[in-house]
Amino acid sequence: CPPNVPSVAECRQFFDEYTLAAIFHFQKTLADPEERHAWSAGINQALLKLERDVFLLDYPKAFLLFMDSCGLCEECPGRREECQDPDSARPTPEALAVDVFTTVRRCGLPIEVVKDCDQPMNRYAILLID
Repeated sequence: CPPNVPSVAECRQFFDEYTLAAIFHFQKTLADPEERHAWSAGINQALLKLERDVFLLDYPKAFLLFMDSCGLCEECPGRREECQDPDSARPTPEALAVDVFTTVRRCGLPIEVVKDCDQPMNRYAILLID
C-alpha cells in the first residue's frame, strides 16, 4: 500500500513485461460508503481465484491489480513486511501509477467522481497476462 509502492519508472518497467490485460468493471450503489470495503474484499477474493486459474492455463506471470484497497484482512498493519497474507495481497492500479480514469475512458467504460451515495460507484480491477 502507499507509501510502500515502487517509483513510476519501476512501474513502467513492470508493465513493459506484459502484452495483455483484462479490465473488469464492477458497479454498485451503496447507502453507506463504508460498505464498499466488504463488497470489494469479496470481489477481490473471487478475482484472486481467477488469477490462479489463468496462471494454471500456462500464464505464469498472471498478476491481478485489485479494484480497491486489499481489504482481505480485518486489521491491516499497513506495512508489506508485516502483511498477514502476503501471497494474496495485491496493489491497486493507482498504487502502480495507473491513471484509471483515463485508462477506462479510453476503453469506452464509464467512470465519474462519486459526489454522494445516490450515485453508483464504478470500480475497476486489472488482470495482467503474459
